[in-house]
Amino acid sequence: MTTTLITGGNKSLGFETARQLIAAGHTVYIGARDPQRGKEAASTLGAQYLPLDVTSDESVDSAAQQLEAEAGGLDVLVNNAGVFGPRRTARELTADDLHLIYDVNVFGPIRMLHRFLPLLERSANPVVVNVSSGLGSIAAAVDPEAYPAAVPVWVPAPGYGSSKAALNMLTVQYARQLPELRINTVDPGYTATDFNGHRGDQTVEQGAEIIVRLAQIGPDGPTGEYLSLTGTVPW
Repeated sequence: MTTTLITGGNKSLGFETARQLIAAGHTVYIGARDPQRGKEAASTLGAQYLPLDVTSDESVDSAAQQLEAEAGGLDVLVNNAGVFGPRRTARELTADDLHLIYDVNVFGPIRMLHRFLPLLERSANPVVVNVSSGLGSIAAAVDPEAYPAAVPVWVPAPGYGSSKAALNMLTVQYARQLPELRINTVDPGYTATDFNGHRGDQTVEQGAEIIVRLAQIGPDGPTGEYLSLTGTVPW
């Protein structure tokens, strides 16, 4: 049985990813900081609820201890928890805005990887999926017309976009230094979620597909790549 942990798994892409992976036979832990929402999501899905706030070292450590006690190890980690943050232009953006965004989108995955790597290393096929965005593509930001599949619309989001670019670089660094790990970053595409007021042109089922696909790769699967349903996303 494959044990999978999804951060921010109580709604939207995380919830749908959990649903599809449970259907594929995974034992899924829903990591959520809101106990009521987390428990409701887990109950609805037939998953396990794991109290988890990725911005807290203590919470991440407690979650790792609980998962280890209950499951013994971890096969798949999906770093899905994320925030768009304050909608600021480059003129308005402050360091405090970045602290808020990076604490979830960048430092959160770092906390998770640091603490859960020992559990992942017990697996015969350890897999990590970092949920990024086309807005993290520097190449597409420089020339969006050349890469329309990566960024369907130009969005002035320097805080969020830069946090996802940082997550992409971390993915490559971990992949190079931990070759036994299959770790990739994915762009789910412009999906209708709370992030965009449900204006996206994809359903959550479609958006979750690339996450689910990468969560199920084998030891010979890709690592250190930036992928979407349409193929490789430009860095």
